[in-house]
Amino acid sequence: MASTSSAEETSVSTVEESRTRLCEEFASIVGTDSAVAQRYLAENGWEMEKALNSFFEADMESVFEVRNSPEGETVPNIKRQKEEEKPPDDCIDLTECSPAQTCKPSEEDDKKLSLITWNVDGLDTDNIAERARGLCSFLVLYTPDVVFLQELIPPYIQYLKKRAVSYLIIEGGEEGYFTGMMLKKTRVKFRESEIVTFPTTQMMRNLLVAQVDFKGQKLCLMTSHLESCKGHAGERMKQLQVVMQRMREAPDDVTVVFGGDTNLRDAEVAKVGLPPGVCDVWEQLGKQEHCRYTWDTKANSNKTVSYAARCRFDRVYVRPAAKAGVPCLAPDHMALVGLEKLDCGRYTSDHWGIYCSFSVG
Repeated sequence: MASTSSAEETSVSTVEESRTRLCEEFASIVGTDSAVAQRYLAENGWEMEKALNSFFEADMESVFEVRNSPEGETVPNIKRQKEEEKPPDDCIDLTECSPAQTCKPSEEDDKKLSLITWNVDGLDTDNIAERARGLCSFLVLYTPDVVFLQELIPPYIQYLKKRAVSYLIIEGGEEGYFTGMMLKKTRVKFRESEIVTFPTTQMMRNLLVAQVDFKGQKLCLMTSHLESCKGHAGERMKQLQVVMQRMREAPDDVTVVFGGDTNLRDAEVAKVGLPPGVCDVWEQLGKQEHCRYTWDTKANSNKTVSYAARCRFDRVYVRPAAKAGVPCLAPDHMALVGLEKLDCGRYTSDHWGIYCSFSVG
């Protein structure tokens, strides 16, 4: 009997030691205390992966405490909470690469500028927590230097500030829905930003502009969400004119890159016209069919609509620096991102995102 009791005591001791180590590891990963770690692990059968997923899902639900907004372009009545200057203590950077991913890029790739532009459909609050985490997974996969985002809402920004700490986030508004930029802190040096108003917009639209330095080159970065719907073509073309005027008037030692949800039809662009030196990146790269349509209700089931539509709403324009002796960027690659369904059965957004890279010309 004594030997049996001793074996049982040894077994219990081993289990306790194992669970103590799990608690310590969990607390270290998420930056919490051992009591919280023990609760989540115990509730999930002491399986680390399940416990971590449970913790992050609960965390995201607390961030995304927003009510569902009506369908269409209606603006939700959501106001931004005041943010502290420094990141919250519970920040966990989901966009930071793991040690296995931090291999040094080639010298050629290191000089390239990469960007993603994406309408993340923040007005659709269904599965928004998992969809926001999906965005962060794409930031890890592509490690873009610049990210242009449209249709953000305040809770989405709050989440990104906690989970994308390796990026500087610039906001194009404070209430309702708005645009934003994310700049990789280790690669892009921020200088200043401004918001250019669209005086006659009926949908709270504007132009977000940032002046930055990248590898010794001056860049002007711009993003916008131009007026939506077929009936607002006139206003949308006026907004495009503002964008093109800013691109045309930028100093000749500056490369200008615009990306966003333009809602444009080709006939509208033809009426406005592109200034000399400004190119549509998709057209410049040969009008590849596989990355033509960024809003595709045939392939993307996030929106329930009674019609099928395939549109190139999301676009990227570039105007390289023209001054002699100044390096300029030229587009060399484009692809659509977000084509895979998440575990919730939905996509990251009802739009596909666009990934672009630019090499030194």
